[in-house]
Amino acid sequence: MAISTLWTFEMQTLLTDTSTVQTILNTLLSGMILLVSIVVSINSIVLSHDMTSVQNQENRVQGAIRFRRELGELTEGGENPSDLSAFLGVMSRIISIRAQTLTDDLDGVEEELVEDLDEFSESVSAAADQLGEVDETSGAEFALLWKALGFDYGRHIEQSRTIASSSGTSHERFEDLVDAFELFAVGKEYFKTLYYTREVSKLSQTLLFVALPAILYNASTIIAINGQVLPDGVILGIPPLQTFVAVAFTVSIAPYLVLTAYMLRLSTVSRVTASGGIFSLK
Repeated sequence: MAISTLWTFEMQTLLTDTSTVQTILNTLLSGMILLVSIVVSINSIVLSHDMTSVQNQENRVQGAIRFRRELGELTEGGENPSDLSAFLGVMSRIISIRAQTLTDDLDGVEEELVEDLDEFSESVSAAADQLGEVDETSGAEFALLWKALGFDYGRHIEQSRTIASSSGTSHERFEDLVDAFELFAVGKEYFKTLYYTREVSKLSQTLLFVALPAILYNASTIIAINGQVLPDGVILGIPPLQTFVAVAFTVSIAPYLVLTAYMLRLSTVSRVTASGGIFSLK
């Protein structure tokens, strides 16, 4: 539209005397149809995970119940959070409390080890407190998941076992802390899987809502240009051909923008996940 406003005559000649516009619109139309087919197929594959036998469904439900039971045993009030925000809050308190107990009853322990324990306890407590600060991101699922992915539990587990093997304190406290880290890791992976499934489903739904009108408008524009049935006159100082073509390009690109937005989020989560956990690629 901006180019058409500055060079109206040249743009009108370009659109009228060449078949480039029809070729580009035809290519975008074919791409949109193929894009919808591919995304719907991917969504079908993801949803097929839920269409399993009764035994698999039973194992899945029992696993979820067992996990929530273990999580309730870690909390004094038997809390069983079902959403990511509450889960992060509960795990933040559990990890922070268990990290602070590492510095209790250090009589007879070497001063150097005491300093290492204090430093490690403060580091874990600070990371856990940051993990529990979910009020500002409440309702933003991606922000909450990003906060969970940023918690480097793998490094804390390694440090816990290293310090436990070299200190004279009770290994039981370290094992309790490691158990909390492992429970957090399982919960984080489960919520990440839920996020993937929901995002792929939302992508298919949004893409259908955006692509179908775009396909209709794109096809109508191609037919109108070939049949030379565009109305006469000027729209906002621009010939109707240029206006229709500009809108057609904008509408045709919309499905690709939707796909790009969702893929960027999913690929970002996947990249962060690949660099976290017990093992990572540096």
